[in-house]
Amino acid sequence: MAILLFVSGGVHLTFYGVRGSTPCDGGRFERYGGNTSCVALESSGHEPIVFDLGTGLLEYGDRVTEGFSADLLANHLTSPYRATVLLTHLHWDHIIGLPFFTPAFRPDALIEVHGPRQEDGSLAEMFAGVMKPPYFPITPSQLGGTLNFRDTDSDEFAVNGAKVWSRWVRHTDPTLGYRVEQEGRTVTYISDHGPGCVESDPDDFVPDDVLELCDNADVLIHDAQHTAHEYEAKRHFGHSTIEYAVHVAREAGVKTLALFHHCPSHSDAAIDEILDHAREFSARTDGPHVIAAHEGMRLDVGSA
Repeated sequence: MAILLFVSGGVHLTFYGVRGSTPCDGGRFERYGGNTSCVALESSGHEPIVFDLGTGLLEYGDRVTEGFSADLLANHLTSPYRATVLLTHLHWDHIIGLPFFTPAFRPDALIEVHGPRQEDGSLAEMFAGVMKPPYFPITPSQLGGTLNFRDTDSDEFAVNGAKVWSRWVRHTDPTLGYRVEQEGRTVTYISDHGPGCVESDPDDFVPDDVLELCDNADVLIHDAQHTAHEYEAKRHFGHSTIEYAVHVAREAGVKTLALFHHCPSHSDAAIDEILDHAREFSARTDGPHVIAAHEGMRLDVGSA
């Protein structure tokens, strides 16, 4: 029997890391938080699905460990920890939390990691290449638990009672977006996505694959790293403007848009202003309800 943290009825999202590029710290970031991308999708009776392995994974791992009783911690054979990770891409800010994920050190842990297929080797080889001396003292095989790395392409597959779609999105390196349908609810996660990565694409163009991922989703978690002013100098960085995130959500009929992957230079006050602007822009263009993701935010999917 796998360990499942108690989750009341319904499908829930909890944000443990909402920043992009690099973690940040200080009083200016107290309300929205400074950890990089990590979001947990949980539903009663289902093993958790974790989007990305940024520094927010440390906090999530601590919360998981706190949910184990002393008896469960002592009895590995009858209470394995199981989870599925949907990894968007291999940039540092999205993988650096893995060596600090305490549940992965449990001998009974079984974690399935789906991530984008690479041209230069398997996903397992890529992780072995960055998690080794002199870059880091612990290799994946030394974590204690079992990690199965699944090379993933544009596909549809089942995960513990959920249906998952993976599709390629525009970023600076191979990157996937995900759509998860579970218990009649739909969550789409597109953490890094930038129209400027394809020079021939107009700034307002939304690829069919992205529309398919987002179609009528209850919650869309979407890259919104840049203001329109910032984007002009950074369009090749592979990230979106706030207006583009709203545009994608509107075109796909999304119910709630969660602005995500906040720029590490954006303070709490700056994100407040960004959220006000996004809501005004969305209302003016007949778009969705808009929120700005922050660490510790918990959404009941379908009532967000």
